[in-house]
Amino acid sequence: MSEVQRKKYSDKEKNQIFDREFMPHIDSMYNFAYRLTFDEDDAKDLVQDTYLKAYRFINSFEQGTNAKAWLFRILKNSFINDYRKKSKQPAKVDYQDVETYYNSDDVDYTSTTDLRVDAVKDMLGDEISNALNSLAVDFRTVIILCDLEGFTYEEMAKILDIPIGTVRSRLHRARNLLKEKLRSYAQTMGYNTDEEE
Repeated sequence: MSEVQRKKYSDKEKNQIFDREFMPHIDSMYNFAYRLTFDEDDAKDLVQDTYLKAYRFINSFEQGTNAKAWLFRILKNSFINDYRKKSKQPAKVDYQDVETYYNSDDVDYTSTTDLRVDAVKDMLGDEISNALNSLAVDFRTVIILCDLEGFTYEEMAKILDIPIGTVRSRLHRARNLLKEKLRSYAQTMGYNTDEEE
């Protein structure tokens, strides 16, 4: 197997590639990041980190290949690395913020949510969103990539760095878990959930 030749781009070429190939996917990147982190600020940070890494390593990007899949892979790897770092650190609380909040007049006031958060909830519905969010990250990720973002099995295999067979089995299992979690909700909505096994 021959070694991949990396092209050296000028700053002008880098900026053109970045604007033409990468920037059109920023909304999809944010949606994916938000579904992984459940936090608007963390999602924004993750997208920013992804785009910084994409620019930094733009010489390893092959023009003509799937830029969206390449970006999603960077985002997924960044999420995993950040998740590992955070899971090893004890939780941090800014007690000044807590004290300020409880001493304010707005203690009983529920904060407003971002419109994008509302849009995602409206699109999926609370029950579906909660069921999706309750899945393990590996299962949630394949559902998001396939059913919400529309990636093919081959693209998902590249993004997740796993064989296509693993993508298929993980997606099958994730859909079954989601179906089981949503069975009672479907019944209350009037859908027939009696299946012959």
